[in-house]
Amino acid sequence: MRALLLVNPKATTTHDRTRDVLIRALSAAVDLSVEETAYRGHASVLAATAHAKGFDAVAVLGGDGTINETVNGLLDAEPDRPAAERPALIVIPGGSANVFARALGLPNNSVEATGAVLEALREGRRRTIGLGQAIWHDEVSGPDMGAQADFDHQRSRYFTFCAGLGYDAEVVRAVEGLRSAGYRALPTLYVMTAVRHFFMTDRRRPAIRLRRPHRPDEEGIFMAIVSNTAPWTYVGARPVNPTPWAGFGTGIDLLGLRKMNLATILALVRQMLGERRGLPKGRHLVQLHDEADFTLEAARPVAFQLDGDYLGEHEWIVFRSIPDALQVLV
Repeated sequence: MRALLLVNPKATTTHDRTRDVLIRALSAAVDLSVEETAYRGHASVLAATAHAKGFDAVAVLGGDGTINETVNGLLDAEPDRPAAERPALIVIPGGSANVFARALGLPNNSVEATGAVLEALREGRRRTIGLGQAIWHDEVSGPDMGAQADFDHQRSRYFTFCAGLGYDAEVVRAVEGLRSAGYRALPTLYVMTAVRHFFMTDRRRPAIRLRRPHRPDEEGIFMAIVSNTAPWTYVGARPVNPTPWAGFGTGIDLLGLRKMNLATILALVRQMLGERRGLPKGRHLVQLHDEADFTLEAARPVAFQLDGDYLGEHEWIVFRSIPDALQVLV
């Protein structure tokens, strides 16, 4: 097997010595070529050429952001090609949260995860997973429902585990600003930022509306979490599960929040923390499971994040489930 390894040299939890050990271990199992990412979006550019260059798999040593770029490069290059005919993905976690890797059942430690990947290579184990896709418009005004979209300004991006509109995306935006100022992306940074931002956000004017074909609209939503799998994220070792029924083999799930007072948030957080089989309960929640597609519209531009990457403010986003999109060696 020929494999391309994409290494993010700025990944949070890996160091030069660890990377050298992992590269030697993988090189003993496959014909390995190594590329370091040099800028945001570079992993996507490199992954897009993998099939044309004859690689059977693309491995990623990095965090969820680098993995997301790689996945988008693989699919954007050949969107109509079946998953089995596209290079497979190999994931080695090197970030702070590593949500996607852990959702696949891989250890959170990069060395232990490499051992699991080598075992999968020896046994020829592959798993085909579904992805989510978000589609939006660069201009602030959204299209009329049912009208032909203006494709000159339309953008799309796949996500592996989650997207969010509203409060959670505002927290991601704030954390990205802190990271650019030199703060490390530790769980405490996210928690402290989320608490501080809660008291700064607009909790009186909900902006988001949920729209689905042939169903009544759901209005008055402050925050919407869209999930392709569970957990949604982690606080250290603790999984956070707003949509516990979500999975790589089903459509996309949604949790919307209609009220942003402290009591509602605390009640939801208590239900989200830890392993949970049942859906969160509360009269201010909007919940969807195993959906093929839906649209979130906003009365004003609202913050948007995808796989933990802040993508600006938007007034409408279409979410779609893309089944059997990608093969992963796991």
